[in-house]
Amino acid sequence: MPHIGHAYTTIVADVLARWHRLRGDDVFFLTGLDENSMKTVEAAKEQGFKDIQEYADSMAERWVGAWKIFDISYDDFIRTTQERHKRNVEEFFKRIQESGDIYKGEYEGLYCEGCEAYVAEGDLVDGKCPLHQKKPKRIKEENYFFRLSKYQDQILNHIEANPQFIQPEARRNEVFSFIKGGLRDVSVSRPGLEWGIKVPGDPTQTIWVWLDALCNYMLPHDYWPADAHLIAKDILRFHCVVWPGMLLSAGHALPKQIFAHGFLTVEGRKISKSLGNVIDPAYLVEKYSADVIRYFLIREVSFGQDGNFSEESLRTRLNDELADVLGNFVHRVLTFTRDRFGGKVPDGKIDKKLETEVGERMEKVEKLLEESKVTQALEEIMAIAGRGNEYFQSHGPWKTIKSDPKKAADCLLNCVNLVKALCAMLSPFMPSTCAELAKQLNLEVSNWKQAKKFDIKPGHPIREPTILFKKLQSHNPSRHGGELATTKDLNKLDIRIGSVVKAERVQGSEKLLKLEVELADERRTIVAGVAEHYRPEELVGKQVAVIVNLEPAKLMGIKSECMLLAAVEEGKISLLTADKPVKPGTRVE
Repeated sequence: MPHIGHAYTTIVADVLARWHRLRGDDVFFLTGLDENSMKTVEAAKEQGFKDIQEYADSMAERWVGAWKIFDISYDDFIRTTQERHKRNVEEFFKRIQESGDIYKGEYEGLYCEGCEAYVAEGDLVDGKCPLHQKKPKRIKEENYFFRLSKYQDQILNHIEANPQFIQPEARRNEVFSFIKGGLRDVSVSRPGLEWGIKVPGDPTQTIWVWLDALCNYMLPHDYWPADAHLIAKDILRFHCVVWPGMLLSAGHALPKQIFAHGFLTVEGRKISKSLGNVIDPAYLVEKYSADVIRYFLIREVSFGQDGNFSEESLRTRLNDELADVLGNFVHRVLTFTRDRFGGKVPDGKIDKKLETEVGERMEKVEKLLEESKVTQALEEIMAIAGRGNEYFQSHGPWKTIKSDPKKAADCLLNCVNLVKALCAMLSPFMPSTCAELAKQLNLEVSNWKQAKKFDIKPGHPIREPTILFKKLQSHNPSRHGGELATTKDLNKLDIRIGSVVKAERVQGSEKLLKLEVELADERRTIVAGVAEHYRPEELVGKQVAVIVNLEPAKLMGIKSECMLLAAVEEGKISLLTADKPVKPGTRVE
């Protein structure tokens, strides 16, 4: 199931794809799912699937669903179990064979099942894989090898001749240093695996997942070589060393750029299912909206660097930037136009100085996006929104509307045009919000140039303004030494013991369970984020503590009418239960 770390890469790719489309560029945005791994087999068995393909199909449905809720505008979604991909991999493997770069040999060494790759002793930390915190297995087996060492000089020369090939520069230097240390041939198959694509002519061997998966990039043949690959830094060597070597062997051009971003972390640790710190994106989208999450991830984490995720920071960005800066400016301008000018843009004079300033800043945004500096681009756009607030405030149309209505009209004409410019510039980042804003402006955002000119004319009608962003209050857990609660505070909470009579997984979420809880003479539905800690059948019959007088909330489209109480320690959840049977609905005092 995709977590927020997976979403980060795909959201950035979507922003760039949408921006290029707005510029009129021919865009093909490819994403997909790597399914031919042993992790797929293990997960299928763990979840009780007898048919691995059936499990893979169910996971693909979840991934497609996740990208739908994040408004990802991909042109193709490739699954590596598809026949078209299998044919492509087999053809690619044969081309390498024909180049004389495949030979059979014996591998003995360490293998990390989390990375699905062979690892060197020197890469371990305290004997463990630094990414998965597990000791790799020592294996000895006969494999097919690829003559990667043969292409060492060609890859180095390409990196030197094309400084933009690997970005950011720190990653380029890392790869260059690694290759200079000397490349060894790599194993490209494993024997006896029940799942995956077989080596052409040798069904006893299965093609290594990293050769298999990388080939998917070439399926839209008309768009190869790709202008950009976006990856996380943990797979840097596969994409920037092994993949270029295989492409050179097969006689294909190399991609124009590979951009390796940093890790999205929680409390300083990479988000990983194996580490138990996965954040369910469906839960976040339900609570905050897809556009708020898209905005936060790009704004909070400088693209290319590591960055930490926290809901507290997310709420701060929502409240202080989206609501107070952008939302405030837009709402003030449009409601003033509605209330004081009858919902039509007033007859005024364009402020050429402001128009030029916005145009120059937009050109800066354009240059940043050309360099995939999405964080800095978004920062510049929000600075323009801040400038809009300053302009509206300094001109004070609420004061001049009576004393100098022409001055107020000038202010509003320019501010409405500035709102339009922001709508165009932000549409790749927050497509749904900007589509709603475009409706309010009564126009269509169809190209990037719309942001450069103040071309909304006097008399243009706007529609009924609505609030784009609502603030959320912080809900930090109380800490020792904080403000003391009184008995009166406690009495506000109606906590009861409820009996769980039914439990099931929420489709499309790895974190949520839907429970039916009996409370005296009624039943209520609870949507709780406990699926990673309890199986549904474990909960049926339990008597759990629930708060029954909270305002209902909708999660994944399901109305949750109560809240479970639980103890949380180092990410592990333990539900609060009655240690002796009691009547359902009994109040907790």
